[in-house]
Amino acid sequence: APSPFSPSNGSSRKLSVDEMYLSDTGGQYLDGTTDITRTMHWGQPTPLQKEAYTRVLMGNIDLSRLVFPANTAGGTVESFARRALWDVGLNYGHGTGHGIGNFLSVHEWPVGFQSNNVPLSAGMFTSIEPGYYRDGEFGIRIEDVALVVEAQTKEKPFLTFEVVSLVPYDRNLIDLSLLSPEQIQYLNAYYKTIRARVGPELQRQQLEEEYRWLQRSTEP
Repeated sequence: APSPFSPSNGSSRKLSVDEMYLSDTGGQYLDGTTDITRTMHWGQPTPLQKEAYTRVLMGNIDLSRLVFPANTAGGTVESFARRALWDVGLNYGHGTGHGIGNFLSVHEWPVGFQSNNVPLSAGMFTSIEPGYYRDGEFGIRIEDVALVVEAQTKEKPFLTFEVVSLVPYDRNLIDLSLLSPEQIQYLNAYYKTIRARVGPELQRQQLEEEYRWLQRSTEP
């Protein structure tokens, strides 16, 4: 039987610029496992699509930059990823993240943000993946892999996240007027990191078109 992931004339349909696409990607590598989701729109998104996307991004950023005491349960901080959506009566019906193994399972127990997960401690890898979905219309998810690291605070030990997925977000869908100065600052720092780490590798592989795309997509 053909693989469910192979296109066929019966089930395939053309991509158009008139709708949103959610691409959940990942790979198993000898030095780690990735699970990254990006949502994009190549045309003119509706005001609702743009606002919903921006609020999902705000939740992703708010949880990613959170500083919290060591041994805090993931369930305690989970709502930071939802707050920007809750503010306008939106929500999503799945978990905010799951542990990710190192060359192991993509969904690796027992790390995560559910009430039955273990407390967060430095060295754990988790996904951070808020979303928003409208049945039959569109779906949004922004998923990054994050490493739990020690935060630079006066009192120790506090923790925060270091996002290790280095993929730009879709500028076409971001409503900058909704973002706080801190969120914009975070975004610019993230884009700077992507440029510094991914740019030279694309040049090394002589992927000029991809390098130009990266530069455009990571402008401050």
